[in-house]
Amino acid sequence: MEKDTDITRNIRIIEFLKSEILTSLASLFHNLLKGSKANREALLDILANIIMATYVLSKRLGFEHRVIDSKIMDKIKISKLEEHEIEKWYGDLSGLSDYLKKRT
Repeated sequence: MEKDTDITRNIRIIEFLKSEILTSLASLFHNLLKGSKANREALLDILANIIMATYVLSKRLGFEHRVIDSKIMDKIKISKLEEHEIEKWYGDLSGLSDYLKKRT
């Protein structure tokens, strides 16, 4: 019976996290629509919430944080090799890669 409770609780938290991510995305889009009137602190809070909820969701789905970080690094490498526009124009992927390497 306790195992059923754990499974049910895990399903509920996964659904909650999915909802949290969608709500945060909607809030992000709404704030970005405001343009220059958008509060930078509100945007920062929303982005942090999306990242946090995504990491927690990945953990609930059975992925360790380091595995997610490794997958992100793999995707960055591929995007750089494919000369993704965001890298060509701004070097953002290299910056993110450098940040993640320093963090580990």
